[in-house]
Amino acid sequence: MRKLALHWQILLGMVLGVLFAFLLVQFDWGKQFIVDWIKPFGNIFINLLKLIAVPLILGSLIKGVSDLKDISKLSKMGGRTIGLYIMTTVLAVSIGLAVVNIIKPGNFISEDTRNELLTNFAGDATSKIEAANKQNEAGPLQALEDIVPSNIFKSATDNGSMLQVIFFALFFGVSMILIPEKTSKPVKDFFDGFNEIILKMIDLIMLAAPVGVFALLSSLVAESPSADLFKALGMYGISVLIGLALMIGVYLLIVKILAKKSPSFFLNGIAPAQLLAFSTSSSAATLPVTMERVVDNLGVDDEVASFVLPIGATINMDGTSLYQAVAAVFIAQAFGMDLTLGAQLGIIVTATLASIGSAAVPGAGMVMLVIVLAQAGIPEAGLALIFAIDRPLDMCRTTVNVTGDAAVSMVVAKSVDKLE
Repeated sequence: MRKLALHWQILLGMVLGVLFAFLLVQFDWGKQFIVDWIKPFGNIFINLLKLIAVPLILGSLIKGVSDLKDISKLSKMGGRTIGLYIMTTVLAVSIGLAVVNIIKPGNFISEDTRNELLTNFAGDATSKIEAANKQNEAGPLQALEDIVPSNIFKSATDNGSMLQVIFFALFFGVSMILIPEKTSKPVKDFFDGFNEIILKMIDLIMLAAPVGVFALLSSLVAESPSADLFKALGMYGISVLIGLALMIGVYLLIVKILAKKSPSFFLNGIAPAQLLAFSTSSSAATLPVTMERVVDNLGVDDEVASFVLPIGATINMDGTSLYQAVAAVFIAQAFGMDLTLGAQLGIIVTATLASIGSAAVPGAGMVMLVIVLAQAGIPEAGLALIFAIDRPLDMCRTTVNVTGDAAVSMVVAKSVDKLE
C-alpha cells in the first residue's frame, strides 16, 4: 500500500487531535488525561524544533554566504542580485506586518479564551512578556548594541539571542570569503557537511510532525475549547493569503517597471513552476523547472539564470518571511501581547536575516518561525495555534518564493543587457 504523503499525515494528525480532544473533554477525567499524557509529546516536538534552530542558522548562513564567492567575479550581477533579494524580503515582511496589524486576526479570540491561553502557557508567556517589557525600557540604540555578542557560545545557548548568532554567522561567512580558498576549504567542507546533517535532522523531526500536531491540537482544544479560537485561525489564514497576493502584485509591478515586460507575459511564462512549487512546497525541488521556464519562456540569459536562481532558492524566501511576520504578530495578539514598533521592526530584521538561512524544503519555515518568535519575546508554544493550517499556507508561500526568484532574475538580466 502506498504510504500517505507527510503533509496528509500532518493534516490527519490535526483532525484526529481535534476530534480526540472534543471526545475526551466530554468525560470528567478527559482534560487531565490529555494534559498529563498527550500534551508532553507536543512539548517534545516543539523542543525538537527549538533544538536545531541555532545549528540550522549557523550551518545554513555560513554555507550560504561562503557559497557566494562568485560575487568577486560577478560583482555587478551579484551585488544587484543580493540587493534585490534583500529589498523584496523587507517589502514582504513589511506587507505582512501591515496586513496583520490592520486585520488583527488575534483579536477575534475572546478575552476568556485569551486568559485561558495565558494560564495554560503561563510559564512560557510570563517570561517572554517580562523580557519584552525590559526591552521596551532600554535606550534607543539598545537593539543595535544587542546584535553584537560579547560571547558567541553564550548567545548560542539562548534562542532569544538569535540575532547575535546570525551576526556571527554572517561575519564568519564573509571572513571565509576574504581568505585564500585553499585555507578556507577544510572549514567550508565541514560546514557544507554540517548543513546537510542539520537538513537531514529536519527531515527526521518532520516525520514526527503528525504525532506532534496531534498532541498540540489535542491539548489546545482541551485547554481552550472555544469556537472563537478557530474563527481567529481562519482570519489568520486569510491575512496570510492577502499578504501573499499583495506580494505577487509587487512582483508584477517590479517586472513591469524594471524589466519592461507585461504582467501577463511574466505570469504565463512562470505558471508551470508556480504550480509545481504549490504542489511540492519546495523551492529547491522546483528549481530545475524554474530555470527552464525563466530561460526558455521569459528570455533570461542562461548565465544569469544559473547564477541568480540557485542563490534565490537558498536565500530569497519572501513568502516565508511574510508568513513569519503575520504568524508572529497573530500569536502575540492571541496571547494579549502588545508589540511595540521597535519589536515589530525587530521582526523585520530577524525574518529577513532568518530567511537567508531558511532551507528550501517543506517545514523549514516553521523552524525559522521559532527564531522570529524567540527574538520578539513571543511564546513559542503559540506555534500550536497555527499548525492546523500551516501546510496549505506553506504551499502558497512557496509559490510566492519561486515567483520572486523569477522576477528578480528578469530584473538582473535586464540590468546587464541579457534579457531578450
